[in-house]
Amino acid sequence: MSVAWEIAVRARAQLGEGPTWDPVTRRLIWVDILSARVHTLDPSTGRRSVLLTEQHVGAAKPRAGGGLVVNLRDGVGAYAPDGTFRWLHREVVPGRRGNDAAVAPDGSLWAGSMGYDERPGGGSLVRVRPDGSVSTVLPEVTVSNGLGWSPDGGTLYYIDTPTRRVDAFTVAGDGSVGERRVLVDTAGLSGFPDGMTVDADGCLWVAFWEGGAVRRFTPDGALDRTVELPASRTTACAFGGDDLRDLYVSTARVGLDPGAEPVAGSLLVLPGIGRGLAPPAFAG
Repeated sequence: MSVAWEIAVRARAQLGEGPTWDPVTRRLIWVDILSARVHTLDPSTGRRSVLLTEQHVGAAKPRAGGGLVVNLRDGVGAYAPDGTFRWLHREVVPGRRGNDAAVAPDGSLWAGSMGYDERPGGGSLVRVRPDGSVSTVLPEVTVSNGLGWSPDGGTLYYIDTPTRRVDAFTVAGDGSVGERRVLVDTAGLSGFPDGMTVDADGCLWVAFWEGGAVRRFTPDGALDRTVELPASRTTACAFGGDDLRDLYVSTARVGLDPGAEPVAGSLLVLPGIGRGLAPPAFAG
């Protein structure tokens, strides 16, 4: 379908990823993984900031006490409001880096990783609890990507991109996951599922790498909406703005010819397209 899109931030990000709304600061956070930068945008003023990290950064999420939790090459770390950094979970694996991450309803961070060469089984998915304890949820994934929870917190949705699936897990009372099932098989669609977000109706909005689109799926897995965009490498999406009705979409330039797709690498926005859920902050 044809939907009006706008450029929220004109950029040439190599691998723009992970837009996240921070309702406390009323800013949109996103990263350029391969440039090791965390960006913020205040949509009301247009004011922007950039934090340069010491390693490639797969995701950055707000912390309940201020600052950021980040998924880096060698693990998960935290920045205090004054910029002081400390590791929460450091696990150095040559040839591997952090990728997408998300905060669960209980305030824990679920952080994925992948091999730089995208080798099968080269990544994992870990859960970092607010008390600092860490457990491995999935030990062998390939390109750990989108994560999201149903509005009632009873279902976790997860994407390992090369499988071309969106899987669903039942969530127990302690936040751990149980039975896994295939919710959506996207093999018949163009592109590969990448990052995602869940809206207030429980629908999943999924960005498709090499698909130039964001697609919405109902809670039972039916495709009910496709929004085409002028960047083939759409990477992730999140609702933002004070009323959580604007969908922000990150894009990438990596691998493109210098003159191709002028909009690629920018942060796009689809104003008023839906209604999102207020994202929880990392409680650690």
